[in-house]
Amino acid sequence: MRPGAADKPAPADPATPETRAGPTSEASHPERPYFPLPNAYIRTTRTTTLQGISDFTIVCMELWERSGQLELLGGLLRETAHGGRVAVVAGEAGIGKSVLVTEFARRCGPAAWVLWGGCDRLITPRALGPLHDIGRQTGGALAERLSAGVTREELFTAFLDEISGPAQRPRPVVVVEDAHWADEATLDWLTWTARRIGRTPVLFVVTYRDDEVGAEHPLRGALATLPSAITRRVSLPPLSRECVAERARLTGRDPEPVHRLSGGNPLLVTELLKAEGRAAPATVRDLVLDRLRLLPRPARELAHLVSVIPTRADAAVVAGAPDLVDLCVDAGVLVPSGDGVSYRHELLRGAVEESLSPARRAALHRRVLGTLAGITGVDPGRLVHHATRAGDEAAVLRYGQVAGADAARQGAHREATAHYRAAAGYADRLPAPRRAELLEAYAFQAYLAGLAEEGLRARRAALAVREELRQPGPAGEDLRWISRLAWWAGDARQAWEAAERSITVLETEPPGRPLAMAYSNRSQLHMLAGEREAAVSWGERARTLAVRLGDVETSVHAEINVSTARLAGGDASAAAALLEVHERASALGLADHAARALVNLATTLVQVAEYEAAAPAVERALAYATQQDLDGYLQYLLGVRAGVRLARCDWAGALADADAALDRPVRDGVAVVPALVARGRIQAARGDREARATLDEAARQAERTGEVQRVCPVAAARSECFLLYGDPRRAAEEARHGLGLAVRARHPVYAGELTYRLWRAGETALPRAEAGPYRMMIDGDWAGAAAEWARRGAAYARVEALAGGDAGAAAEALRVLDELGATRAAGGVRAELRRRGLTRVPRGPRPATAANPAGLTPRQAEVLALVAEGLSNAEIAARLSLSVKTVDHHVSALLGKLGVATRGQAAAAARRLDLTGKPAN
Repeated sequence: MRPGAADKPAPADPATPETRAGPTSEASHPERPYFPLPNAYIRTTRTTTLQGISDFTIVCMELWERSGQLELLGGLLRETAHGGRVAVVAGEAGIGKSVLVTEFARRCGPAAWVLWGGCDRLITPRALGPLHDIGRQTGGALAERLSAGVTREELFTAFLDEISGPAQRPRPVVVVEDAHWADEATLDWLTWTARRIGRTPVLFVVTYRDDEVGAEHPLRGALATLPSAITRRVSLPPLSRECVAERARLTGRDPEPVHRLSGGNPLLVTELLKAEGRAAPATVRDLVLDRLRLLPRPARELAHLVSVIPTRADAAVVAGAPDLVDLCVDAGVLVPSGDGVSYRHELLRGAVEESLSPARRAALHRRVLGTLAGITGVDPGRLVHHATRAGDEAAVLRYGQVAGADAARQGAHREATAHYRAAAGYADRLPAPRRAELLEAYAFQAYLAGLAEEGLRARRAALAVREELRQPGPAGEDLRWISRLAWWAGDARQAWEAAERSITVLETEPPGRPLAMAYSNRSQLHMLAGEREAAVSWGERARTLAVRLGDVETSVHAEINVSTARLAGGDASAAAALLEVHERASALGLADHAARALVNLATTLVQVAEYEAAAPAVERALAYATQQDLDGYLQYLLGVRAGVRLARCDWAGALADADAALDRPVRDGVAVVPALVARGRIQAARGDREARATLDEAARQAERTGEVQRVCPVAAARSECFLLYGDPRRAAEEARHGLGLAVRARHPVYAGELTYRLWRAGETALPRAEAGPYRMMIDGDWAGAAAEWARRGAAYARVEALAGGDAGAAAEALRVLDELGATRAAGGVRAELRRRGLTRVPRGPRPATAANPAGLTPRQAEVLALVAEGLSNAEIAARLSLSVKTVDHHVSALLGKLGVATRGQAAAAARRLDLTGKPAN
């Protein structure tokens, strides 16, 4: 029943004149909240039973052209007898996702326990909003943990325990609506849960607008991680012309303009057929505003109030006006929703909100804010949203801090940063100590979210306040954080200056934790610069003080630095030490330090060219950084994995990782260098014109750090590139530039590679490289080098070694290069073989394949174009006169070459690489 409504039946929907089914009784199932079904395109047709779930009778309702989708959902629910299933319901706004899912839930009746959560169109998404919605429905342990601020993994585990109840309980159906508006923590919850419901009889139903989810949208990545064996996509196409025509004729309308204006969108069809008068409105905005004009002024003002509230207006917002609510519902402007009311769809709500003047919108937001602020348990993110839209600076400052702290407790670091950012805009209203605390909290969340430049600005502002207050302890701590953030931003000079100032300031105070951390930060900078002895010395100094103070966190931080420096120096036992300190830090809830231990282990293995061991280490670090929502590490690790995949000849995967890393919001600093190097090397080997620009950008970013692990790989890649493009002089210059740094750092792999690049550029006066595969290649022992590279899992370096071998070895190298699409690299090998006098040089791939950016054959490109059109393998087979099995092989091959897991990802990659053009006749 809608708020304040009398006990009377709803008026018949003019577009659906048949009698509608009544809702399932709330009283008979108090554990399942009732979510009213919007009136759109539904009519009663028959009674049936869902066999295999329970023997009960339900009221069956037919949606226009949606029976197949309902049957698919019903089948998935039956399949949950064998384990969890995920249904992803995708379609444009107004296509009927909510109506479909609500009708499905209604049909299930007592056979299912429906838990409903939604994502809202707020300025900053609610952290774990759907999980909070579900927690309010379940109560119990999940609700307790949500209010207790426990770790994210504890929350997720509590949810899993909740839906894994006794077998005799109705099957859980978990609905997450509008996932395109989800925060990153919600996406993590979805992917975490989907990987763990294989043996749990639960159906997850996730809806989203596919027209609002581009290739770089975070939901796209989350959907790609859902287990394919249990996930089914439920697409909702527009209504057919015949269906629209039938609906139009039933209401005496001209079918042609209804179909033309609606495009078959069910919501628009329904609303157009409801429009007063014979003329069809030109737009959705006109449609809903025409309907509003027929309302009395007080009811129209209530509808305006509801329009500024995303998703739904709580009962408290519309309390005291039951008659006005009735008028709006009876006129078809609003519909009952939970304990409140809403517009039938966000399209309609948005149209009304946008029609209001800015002053009117702000006044309504102030009114909503005043109401919601008096309700216990309202998500503070909603208060920030309305305060911001109302222009209420004091409220933004107040609730922004509350919402930031709440999101931070839930591990939603990007959302916490956004809330603190909003509050920090008015921080000058606070007393100086509170202002500094707000800025420091803001900077810390920005650091965890990987937004180094933003965090750096906040820390500098906090430092200015601390210095003004003459507080050396907090000022020294701010300087230490400035050093860390400046390093992430790629500003080595500022990082070192702040580190030294931090120690100077803190040594004037009694020794405490801030000083121990300042020592450890200095150790960290030496470790990152490849200065191993200094890293160990400062690390032990930090650890000694930390132990004396009982400071476990600083001791862990210093131990990571020391173990990393020792591993880089060849101490194999340090790898186990890093894993041990990771486990210890994770158990203590020190997620940042636990992640850093894994990141350092993985990247150090990459630096010493042990790719066989590095590959699983990178995967483990990525999984942990993703789980903890640590975006800075995530972006960096994607680039590192791109380099590993390049080395292992998985170039499609390498480019996918590089693209994912470089498409993130942060475009400068340490985190982007590995991705730029991987992308630039592949582009150079393939002869892409963008190679030089990519590696120029890599050099710009690397030079700011001055670090051996950044400068040397870039120098080697640029030397390789110049040699491929026939400029040995520039190739030698680049190699010499990095070689001096590598020699000073006593880094055997970088020194060996750069010496080899110098040799390839024609230099004869070479420094004596340490023994290793690069030395073997210089000395002509191509077979020994190839064997050593194979042992290390460095397939691409092995190809380079084979290219210098006999005819058989060179032929194998060319085969691999041709498969990788490395046309320029292969051309260089062929030219070198001819100079060496070999007459039977294998010819390259067909020109059409070589010209394809992803190395696809003409047939694979043709199949990909049809995949991008949405055709199934059977439909492609019929179109191309091939067997389905042959198409299966083509699709599998092109997925591998593109480095993607699903057909949707393949279509997105094809559009990004401009591979969807039709083949010429």
